[in-house]
This record gives sequence, C-alpha cells and structure tokens, in this order.
Amino acid sequence: QVPLVESGGGLAQPGGSLNLSCVASTGLFQFYDVGWYRQNPGHGRELVAEITLISTNYAPSVKGRFTISRDNAQATVFLQMNSLKPEDTAVYYCRLKSSVEYWGKGIQVTVSS
Repeated sequence: QVPLVESGGGLAQPGGSLNLSCVASTGLFQFYDVGWYRQNPGHGRELVAEITLISTNYAPSVKGRFTISRDNAQATVFLQMNSLKPEDTAVYYCRLKSSVEYWGKGIQVTVSS
C-alpha cells in the first residue's frame, strides 16, 4: 500500500487559481504513472490530467488551464489550476499506477463567487 496525501484544495472564485499537491510515501515514485481525477456526486470519476512514462495527457475541458507536474525527488505530483470555472467544482483524487494503482482520499475544490 502506498499512502497518498492530497492538499491545496478549497474555495476559489471563478477565474482564480489553486495548486493541488499529492505526496506519496514510496521510494519508487519515479516508476509510477501519476494522475489527477475528479468526481461529483452521481457521476463517475473522470481523468483530469496524467503523466505516464511516455506522455502527458489532459481532459479537453481543462487543457490550457491546468498543468500537471511531478517532482520525483519529493515524491510529489502537482496540479496547477488556473482560470477556474464553477464546473471545475469536484472532489479531486490523486492516483499512482504501475501494475497496481493507489488512490488518495480526495480533496474538495469548490469554485464559486
């Protein structure tokens, strides 16, 4: 089991920014694909952004506004969210994946005036 701890969520105004962080308790962080997903009540969990060994991918709805990055030395994955919209409101989850996958507990992001 790899514990994942997300932080940086909260309330932002439309047009504002938030920066999510996810720290993984593993010395093998560099070998994992990393990603951020989000979910609203009654809906499935959707991919927001991911970094795999071969590519970086974004959901069309966030491309150009969100940036995913990773710091292997700190075993941390980040999600910089700019130009936030009310429809970005969701619980955001961090995921690590290799032959198995691990999920964080999720962190609330609310975009509202």
